[in-house]
This record gives sequence, structure tokens and C-alpha cells, in this order.
Amino acid sequence: MCGRYHNRARLDIIDGQQPSEAGQAGISLFQAKLRALPFRLTMVERHPLGSQAFLPMSESRFLVVVADDRDGVPVNFRAFLTRPGQGVNLGRNVWHGVLCPLDGSGLFAVIDRVGEGVNLEEHWLDQPILIPE
Repeated sequence: MCGRYHNRARLDIIDGQQPSEAGQAGISLFQAKLRALPFRLTMVERHPLGSQAFLPMSESRFLVVVADDRDGVPVNFRAFLTRPGQGVNLGRNVWHGVLCPLDGSGLFAVIDRVGEGVNLEEHWLDQPILIPE
């Protein structure tokens, strides 16, 4: 009466390289504001100490924007829409846009690194990128 989809995300977590960076996998809930296309991307972020898996808690779609890294600067931006209910796993150190649910509840289960250390880098874009409909 219940299907299990086992081990669907590869967790990549730095644990204890430095005492201030000790961490572990955690499960959180994010309540994100619904967005609309076209979307104006002004900032991207990355997490150097752990990957992040985003699982929508409703059959909804969301916008995902990722970029390559060139000497600490995001380049080669790519955007895509998930299928309704599809989750994504963003690798450690991957530049990505903010969580952008397009419909549904905006509620997500998030599996990522929790603990001490600086695990967030933000990069504000000189020129916003418009993601079309």
C-alpha cells in the first residue's frame, strides 16, 4: 500500500574539515513564495559545504536556474522547469537561483547540510537575467 523510492539524492556533505565546519544531513521544510514567469533573476547562491535536494510537497512545478563557476563568478546560466512533483538535487558548490515555485503550495522538503561553518555564498548580478515564459 506504499511505494518507497529509496536513496533518490546523492548527498555530498563536507563533515569536519575544520572544527568550525562540522555538519550533518538535515531535513527542513521551506515555505516559498509563489513566483511567475517571466522571472527577473538578480542573485544566485551556492553552498560550499553540502548539496541540497528540493522536494515539492505538492504536484507543482518550479523554476531551476544553475550556472557554472569561473574563478568564483557564475557563468553560462541555464534555466529549466521541473515537471509537476519532480524534485532536484543541486550539487555542492553549484551556483543556483532562489527557490521559485510557479504553482502549488510553495512547500518543499529540503535535505541539506546543517551545522556550523559558512555554507552560503551569494553573488548579485550586475545585470539581471530575464527568464522568459
